[in-house]
Amino acid sequence: MVPTLGANYQSGKTTFTVWSPQANSLEVVINNQDTYSLTTDNFGYWTSTEFNDLKPGDRYQYRIDGKTLHPDPASLSQPDGVHNASAVVDLQAVSWSDANWKGITLKDMVIYELHVGTFTAEGTFEAMIGKLDYLKDLGINTIELMPVAQFPGNRNWGYDGVYPYAVQHSYGGALGLQKLVNACHQQGIAVLLDVVYNHLGPEGNYLSAFGPYFTDKHATPWGLAINFDDAYCDGVRHYFLQNALMWLQDFHLDGLRLDAIHAIKDTGAKHFLAELSQASSDLSEQTGCNYVLIGECDLNDHKYISPHKVGGYGLDGQWIDEFHHALHTVLTGESDGYYADFSEFSHLMKAYEKTYVYDGVYSPYRKRTFGNSAEGRPYSQFVVFSQNHDQVGNRMLGDRLTGTLPFPALKLAAGAVLVSPYVPMLFMGEEYGETQPFQYFVSHTDPELVEAVCQGRKREFAYFQKEEQEVPDPQSEETFNNSKLSWNWSVLESQLLFKYYQALIKLRKELPAWQDDSRPALEVKILEPNIILLIRQHTSDESVNPSIIVMNFSSESTVFTLPMSQDESYEKIFDSEDTAWGGETPQATLIMDHETQSPLLPYNLVIYQRSTE
Repeated sequence: MVPTLGANYQSGKTTFTVWSPQANSLEVVINNQDTYSLTTDNFGYWTSTEFNDLKPGDRYQYRIDGKTLHPDPASLSQPDGVHNASAVVDLQAVSWSDANWKGITLKDMVIYELHVGTFTAEGTFEAMIGKLDYLKDLGINTIELMPVAQFPGNRNWGYDGVYPYAVQHSYGGALGLQKLVNACHQQGIAVLLDVVYNHLGPEGNYLSAFGPYFTDKHATPWGLAINFDDAYCDGVRHYFLQNALMWLQDFHLDGLRLDAIHAIKDTGAKHFLAELSQASSDLSEQTGCNYVLIGECDLNDHKYISPHKVGGYGLDGQWIDEFHHALHTVLTGESDGYYADFSEFSHLMKAYEKTYVYDGVYSPYRKRTFGNSAEGRPYSQFVVFSQNHDQVGNRMLGDRLTGTLPFPALKLAAGAVLVSPYVPMLFMGEEYGETQPFQYFVSHTDPELVEAVCQGRKREFAYFQKEEQEVPDPQSEETFNNSKLSWNWSVLESQLLFKYYQALIKLRKELPAWQDDSRPALEVKILEPNIILLIRQHTSDESVNPSIIVMNFSSESTVFTLPMSQDESYEKIFDSEDTAWGGETPQATLIMDHETQSPLLPYNLVIYQRSTE
């Protein structure tokens, strides 16, 4: 049996275990005073004797071969920063009250992505608890936390984390995260955590001192690849598998969002992701809880979410950037960079109907044939959005759609996501039209690294820069503060937009025709004039009345006729331009038949349901 890594504190007793297969000796130094030797097994795991006099908060470090002291690679707490000693943590200290909580299936999730440090003024887990009533009132049943693994300083997106097991101390540490999850479950809200298993940040990354955690067998955008398939990889795979299971078991998390899984390089017979999904399934059988694994993938390849029995990796779902790109291009007219691949209105239609826009067809931007078909996978395996941390934060100024689109188009952008057959995800603040940007920020302590990051951002956006604009300084505290949500509801449109989101989320959960996630349940058409998209949602159950969604992506008014048989009629049940949320259309029941021509206002979304009369 592979031992549990780190400082294991159980009922007042502590043991230390660390993997270092090439070390000749290994010692643990406690509170910078007492030194104890560890013993090793045949697989490079070094373990201490049992300590009865340690308590949570005690500091410790490891000394390898009698040389430099280093923090624990599996540290649960770095209260003094990434370069200093690790601290003992009691993961059993929280009194959990979620024994009856079993989780939420991916199909039923309405996800809200947020960054802990900028979601509230305080930037802590405790402050987030005070916002749970708000999220529940909105209709959110799942929050997705951007990475919380310990990073340098107090300001970071989280993708520069260097201690995958340690919860960022400035956010509230392990105890704070456990309390947040417990509170969320009391409100009926699931919690997903963004984890990074494709690279670690540069500052405070001491893993290589302990063993071959990285390999030059593969290259990644961040340098050497994590060693999932080279010599000694068994220990590395165990390190990350145990980390994933720790979040699910000890923190009661409902699932993980796996960052950039295409950059997890593994040529072995059983891919790391397949091993991870199997471990998650095994744990689910033991606990009776539903766990969700969602991959962010830059490849239109269904193998990541296909079952093991057909050669897939068995993940539950994946993010779909192509839906965002197609929607963003239609709404904004932007066509630079990868947006050039989504310049036709038909690309948005395909994103709804086929999921992968590039499903084995030629990509002009990539200059090659790209992707395969998602046809065999249900719509509920895909997460879509009009904004997220990447698509906002990786713009030069971190500007949101509120800086680009008029109010009716903001409602259309939200509606386009929420009426889709996919799993919808909101990015914090979009539900009330937040105007503060979300920019890239860090708080490194290495001056050379800071300079490299700043210059890298400038090079990345060189072709975007104008004389009056500068790339925000990632190291500046002002950049971080500018990225905090304002929670400013002084503008009437913010209040109306929130009510709009609220109503549409409620409708999404209630309409029977929208509960069928199979591919035949959706038909998509482009109507003349060719800026109108029509989606027909239906089900094999003939007792369920189908729904029709009509979206006008033009800044001009137009008219249309619903395609239907002569014996059908449809009743309007939702209108984005209703006066209830700042539109021009008064509330009224409208029945349409095959001959009725109906007006569509600019950026208008209307939903109809077949009439039973």
